[in-house]
Amino acid sequence: MTQCIVKKNLAGFEEVLEAVYAYLFGNQKAALSKQVYHDVEAMFSGKHRDYAASDTPYHDFGHAVHVLMCFARIMEGLRMAKVEPAVSFRYFELGLAAVLLHDTGYLKARSDVEGTGAKYMRTHVERSCMVAKAYLPTVGVTEKELEFVRRAILCTTTTSSTPGFRFQFCMQVEGIVGCAVATADCLGQMSAPDYMEALPRLFKEMQEADDFHRVPPEERMFKTVEDLVRGTPRFWRDVMQPRLENELMGMYRYLVRPWPDGENYYVNTINATIARIEKEMLGAEQEKPALLRRT
Repeated sequence: MTQCIVKKNLAGFEEVLEAVYAYLFGNQKAALSKQVYHDVEAMFSGKHRDYAASDTPYHDFGHAVHVLMCFARIMEGLRMAKVEPAVSFRYFELGLAAVLLHDTGYLKARSDVEGTGAKYMRTHVERSCMVAKAYLPTVGVTEKELEFVRRAILCTTTTSSTPGFRFQFCMQVEGIVGCAVATADCLGQMSAPDYMEALPRLFKEMQEADDFHRVPPEERMFKTVEDLVRGTPRFWRDVMQPRLENELMGMYRYLVRPWPDGENYYVNTINATIARIEKEMLGAEQEKPALLRRT
């Protein structure tokens, strides 16, 4: 398996994916995932007849590729660890489809000319499921398979009032793949080397979504970019780490390389980003006059 892709240069991605397939499944051809990759890229780039080009400040096709590579490495780790039930070729492809489609809910119809796709942040998961429902049958995905992809996409939300999505899958292997999709979404995003610098763009999306839904200023989770930056360490430790460990079945462990005693590039990179944020926060706090410092 190649080293982690951590930049938004998509050149050579298909060759990397072929190498993953060769390791996991030998000579089987990646027909479905290649088609979905091509079609979803067309959706994001404005080459699809139904969708305008992606205009969100943060959630673009490059984000989907980060997530896809993380998902592939989890699948590789599961194979190295000889986890049972083993993920079949078809479920691997369906998992890749779920990853590629999981943020298509940010896309706007061509007739939608108001604002950017960021306004759909609060509903993008459900909208992504609708895109999957309309699109996947055209590439040979059955109704039963579509239901699995839908549930895998639902796993990526952190705001649902119905936790434990893995228990809603029909088979254990579906829960494994679904939790791998959600794990990759979190780690693929937060491990990007420019994640800290990207937070203002992420805040801009949140702000537009709150404006679109007319959320009063006092009820908004983050009122400023600084609030988002300050809240990121707490979000990682208090929300994402417990979720990764428990609800998502500890799938992050299968990112260790070399298996089983190496390092976890994704988790280590996120921890380094969190440490950097906290260091800069501490420096900014110490520069304030004593009476203005937080107590």
